[in-house]
Amino acid sequence: MYKKLAIQVSLNGLSFVVFDTLMNKPLVLENIPIGKVNVTAKIEDLFAEAFQNHPELQADYDEVVIIHSNNLSTFVPTALFDEDYLGSYLQFNTKVFETDFFAFDLLEKYEMNNVYIPYVNMNNYFIDQFGTFDYKHANSILIEKLLDLSKNNEERKMFVHISDTHFEIVVIQNQKLELYNSFEYKTPEDFIYYILFTAEQLHLNPESFKLELLGKIDIESPLYTIAYKYVRNVALMDFTSVFNSFTDAQNREHFILLNS
Repeated sequence: MYKKLAIQVSLNGLSFVVFDTLMNKPLVLENIPIGKVNVTAKIEDLFAEAFQNHPELQADYDEVVIIHSNNLSTFVPTALFDEDYLGSYLQFNTKVFETDFFAFDLLEKYEMNNVYIPYVNMNNYFIDQFGTFDYKHANSILIEKLLDLSKNNEERKMFVHISDTHFEIVVIQNQKLELYNSFEYKTPEDFIYYILFTAEQLHLNPESFKLELLGKIDIESPLYTIAYKYVRNVALMDFTSVFNSFTDAQNREHFILLNS
């Protein structure tokens, strides 16, 4: 068996999946919340218990991937991309410091790069645990997978991927990315405001455009309730055609991790 470990990290905790890559299926999925933490907190103290309690995190793997989940990223077309100016791309939508470390993921198929700030202290911790690994940004996986799913679909569609403190709005038409943006929110009213504002900017009519929700969302969520109130065609992303041992809710919440 060729085994791969993918770990998604954020300031709220970590999730991981163990894949059998020869069979192309996920075997184990775990979500480990550690509470809201400061980015300067000692990661080894926060993650040590998780590694102690989950033997999967101590096993040997043929491949290890770390996925950084934050809203510190932006997409740049390859034609406009220069590796020497990574910080410049981010300064328009996030506060950038001289001490920040920048990275980027190439989405070769779609001729763009995702420039982002990874959690360097977390990467250093994983070096101690695994030696070598690859890392990428969660939104690189999100955008690439959503673009793949839109093939031959001429309908413009808005996807909203929801996390605890922020969400991404993605508008796609037949493998063309029309818009990507990330917003912080505290209330359902914040949430719907940004969706309707974005729709207005792109001339999307709430009576007719399709809105699909994924990430940390279910039909009982106040976010779903308010979206349903203001957008006629709103739905949770459908996972009935996905064949694995996890529930629809797990596939929806861990969409990025399960497609890593």
